[in-house]
Amino acid sequence: MDVWKGVLPEPEVRTVEDMREVLAYPACEQQGPLYYMYRDLALTDEDHAILREGGIRYDITIITPGSVCGEFIKTKGHYHPESPGGLQYPEIYEVLSGKGHFLLQSQDLTDVVLHPATTGDKILIPPGFGHVTINPGEDPLVMANIVSRNFESDYSFFRAYRGAAYYETDDGQFLKNPLYTRVADLRFLEAVDHPEVGVVREVPLYDLIRDPLIPDLMNLPEAFTHIWENCLRD
Repeated sequence: MDVWKGVLPEPEVRTVEDMREVLAYPACEQQGPLYYMYRDLALTDEDHAILREGGIRYDITIITPGSVCGEFIKTKGHYHPESPGGLQYPEIYEVLSGKGHFLLQSQDLTDVVLHPATTGDKILIPPGFGHVTINPGEDPLVMANIVSRNFESDYSFFRAYRGAAYYETDDGQFLKNPLYTRVADLRFLEAVDHPEVGVVREVPLYDLIRDPLIPDLMNLPEAFTHIWENCLRD
């Protein structure tokens, strides 16, 4: 992997069969792997110690290009549970190579956002937003994330509702998921920098593991309400 110079563990692999319950066309007869997740990465033992001491994790996910019976390949989608402070845990993503569409939806479904992103772009996932990442491009989408290591993702809502509020098809359409009876119109937001917390295009996400602010941002979201209130504004 050109974008990662360290050791890679065996990935966790999501196949068509694993994803069937969230697909636009669950009866699709395609088979095979769709994306690969490499968890808890670090270039050095020192970096790994920094990550563990900060209560955060650095992961890389590779989403293959293509579609599943007409729907672009995507991740399964999940929400995060509440932190001890009462807000749900956030997350930061970076596109390392390729092109991604990050679909975010609030828990009450009054806000559904699509962030188009390319190499170097970073996306903040604020507390309370579920998210799915879609590969609309012709190349693999390689993305990294930093997240708290103190919780497990909750996939139950996306399983129950057969995916996110919208499906993106390979002919450029966004189809409303028919299991959602009430949902906001999809709005599009460009990826922007968040210099007040050091999340900017020029600084690789991996470098932020040494920023003492990042563990607090990921584990104490209640201390950064001013960030979350503004990060999805038009």
